[in-house]
Amino acid sequence: LNVVQEIGAMFEGTDKSVSVQTNPANHGDYQAIVEEARRLAKLSPTFVIKMPSTEHGFKACHVLSDEGIRCNLTLCFSATQALQAMRMGAFYVSPFIGWKESNAEEVYSFIEDLVAIRDNYNFDTEVLVAAVRNGRQIADAAVNGADIVTASFGVYDDAFKHPYTDMGIGKFQEFWDQTPYE
Repeated sequence: LNVVQEIGAMFEGTDKSVSVQTNPANHGDYQAIVEEARRLAKLSPTFVIKMPSTEHGFKACHVLSDEGIRCNLTLCFSATQALQAMRMGAFYVSPFIGWKESNAEEVYSFIEDLVAIRDNYNFDTEVLVAAVRNGRQIADAAVNGADIVTASFGVYDDAFKHPYTDMGIGKFQEFWDQTPYE
């Protein structure tokens, strides 16, 4: 718990949120999720409590959101799971698009569907696209209206580079070096 408290303290006084995972051992018992989430939420006002998009996660989210505890319904793989998360008051719903794409499932319209559901019913839930594995998925999330994308630093680093940019810089340097200054 000390590490979790330290992380919370790092973001105190900011408008940033930190998603904190509940223990998977509790995921089969919504009351256990609720009890753990309450303990975690007391550690920092920046914490958003993560729980799975399952029956127990949905029930826990409903109880917790009524108490003002922000929840992130994670491991979302269908529009109906997202709809239920939104109905239960989730602060975030986290579709795992990298996992879906690895399973040969289409993700472009999936993100679009979640945003449309949110907008159609005026839910306040933000779509936090997770398990992003490449730059194309970052772009798909942005094009389709996702509020947030989470990926590893390596994915971001790769996504914001392009070989033609480097090649172009080399060409510009050649032209620069050949330009007479006098």
